[in-house]
Amino acid sequence: MATLYFDIDRTKSKSLAIIFTDRMQLADLSSVFVVKVKLSFNLNSRGCYVMWKILLFGFCVFSATAIQQIPERHSLYYVYTALSKPVAAPGIFEFVAMGLLDDRQIDYYNSRDQVKVPKQDWMEERNTNDYWIKGTQSRRSKEQWFKVNINILMGRMMQNNSDIHVLQWRHGCEIEPRADGKPKFMKGVDEYSYDGRDFLSFDNSNSQWVAPTSAAVPTKQKWDRLSILNQYTKNYLESECVDWLSKFMKYGEKELEMFAKDSAPRVYSLAKKTTSPNKLLLTCFATGFYPKDILLNIKKDNITLTETDGVRTGDVLPNDDDTHQLRKSVEIPESDKAEYECEVIHRSLEKPVIVKWDGNYATDQGQGILGIIVVLIVIGLIVGIVIYKRRITSADIKGAATHREDATSFLVPGKSWLHFLQGPDPCL
Repeated sequence: MATLYFDIDRTKSKSLAIIFTDRMQLADLSSVFVVKVKLSFNLNSRGCYVMWKILLFGFCVFSATAIQQIPERHSLYYVYTALSKPVAAPGIFEFVAMGLLDDRQIDYYNSRDQVKVPKQDWMEERNTNDYWIKGTQSRRSKEQWFKVNINILMGRMMQNNSDIHVLQWRHGCEIEPRADGKPKFMKGVDEYSYDGRDFLSFDNSNSQWVAPTSAAVPTKQKWDRLSILNQYTKNYLESECVDWLSKFMKYGEKELEMFAKDSAPRVYSLAKKTTSPNKLLLTCFATGFYPKDILLNIKKDNITLTETDGVRTGDVLPNDDDTHQLRKSVEIPESDKAEYECEVIHRSLEKPVIVKWDGNYATDQGQGILGIIVVLIVIGLIVGIVIYKRRITSADIKGAATHREDATSFLVPGKSWLHFLQGPDPCL
């Protein structure tokens, strides 16, 4: 679903320039793109002006309506992180696994306690005790699998145990609700990383594994020969994972809706001098929003700036309260007298939030709002490093969704998932 917006720029007394912006796939920020088409026409023709005035009114109505109909996208991911040896630091475990529903933790396991526990009240209330017992057994099994395979990878890469190495696995799916109530499968992810780099991923469209590094080629070749494994993985991503995601969304529907409603973005605009002479760095900062899908724009004289204009976009980072933050920046001349503003579109908002830059900027001695924003960003980064390293360093890893993880201990009668993956040798 596309949302059509436009900006009006009166550049000449007898001309009207209209900028149409087509923002697609808002739910998937990695694939957002902007297309601009500039149309000009002469206002001397009364008939033409009236016709375009009607069309503009139509677009206004369409845009206002579409904002309230931003497509929802929901996700279920499981993330596993294993270290090659213990670390003598509080809160850092040799093995950790967690389930994430729309980026909110719903369950957790670590190598110290060795028990899968709920992280949301509704998960504990709606799932049976047997569910948690089987989940614990499954994660203990996977903990052993990781121990074996991280040693094999260290051997394959001729590494010793003097340094700490990290093997991660991320697995899950994303859906969009449909009018008929049935979820639409949008994306399936099954990927591994080693020491923070992509190691192996599943190509769902072609039902085969992709090895971005030579060290992963032996694993790709072995797993591609196991056609039943690829078939199972594809079916899990497109079907079983979707079923569990839908079930969990139903379980926590009221709580998730209330949380999203109360998590509208707070928006700030600020600027500071840069190391370049006579230049300012203008930043738009949005924080405290949930879910994480958001559109943040920097606008100059009511026209949206893009990467072509020098806009730099940060990652959507997690806060410590399950909300998120995002910032965009652009370098502008210190003497620039144009009107700049930050525009935010989010599912929790009935209409876009617009925050205008007041023209002030901070120097080395600058204080006030800049200091507040810097503190917010630093806090977010600290939290982000902890969570993001587990998730995005783990973003190259995968975790098994609930049915695969808890109910499917055996893919082949008499053979465990561990044995099935490893074949003759216990290795990736």
